[in-house]
Amino acid sequence: MTDAVDQMSFEDAMKELETVVGQLERGDVALDQSIALYERGAALKARCEAKLKEAEEKVAKITLGEGGQPNGTAPLDA
Repeated sequence: MTDAVDQMSFEDAMKELETVVGQLERGDVALDQSIALYERGAALKARCEAKLKEAEEKVAKITLGEGGQPNGTAPLDA
């Protein structure tokens, strides 16, 4: 749990989030550690949501050419 959350890939953040949730569900950690795990889990969840949104926006902006084949992307409208 030493990696900066904002630098993690979606897959790494999801894997660690699953680990955190598992630890919290078992309930065998001290209160202080539970709070730290919960905070880390919240940050990991936010990272996963942000990476998913990025991917959705990229997919939504793929442009199609003749015959419905992808031919590039269009700029994302803010």
